[in-house]
Amino acid sequence: MKIYFVRHGIAQERIAGADNPQRALTPKGIAKTHQVAQKFKQIENSCNLIITSPYIRAKQTAQILYDHQLAPKIEESNHLMPDGNIQPWLHSLQNSSYTEDDKLILVGHQPDLGNWAETLIWGKSEEKIILKKAGIIGIDIIDIYNPIGNSEIFLLISPKWLLTAIDS
Repeated sequence: MKIYFVRHGIAQERIAGADNPQRALTPKGIAKTHQVAQKFKQIENSCNLIITSPYIRAKQTAQILYDHQLAPKIEESNHLMPDGNIQPWLHSLQNSSYTEDDKLILVGHQPDLGNWAETLIWGKSEEKIILKKAGIIGIDIIDIYNPIGNSEIFLLISPKWLLTAIDS
């Protein structure tokens, strides 16, 4: 199974007293995420599903990926909220109808997505993988019933590199 972790695009700055889940993408964040989605489509033509954090900025990012036809539907998951734990999400994955041939896009937050990737690859998280806003990590989960420490990274790309290196 291929999993693409996508960090939400550039969002509004935190304001004292503001509700963090309600921070939206900035106009620059929207534009850049559209550009990233266009390039992402050249790397991966189609996935089965986009799963997103319920936070506004993540949902907007997921919608942009959907609009670029990277997957036919979007679902929300509280597992992808900040400070989400990978174990409950893996349990739900193992109890789903998805197979090792499927491809999923997970839209969420840093450091969680980087930590999840590290856990899948190395069996533990040390916050070494830094995922930039609108960046992408690709992980190949070889065995969905034993993924921790047994998965392989095949893509780690910043939006800056993606936008300059992939031909239109």
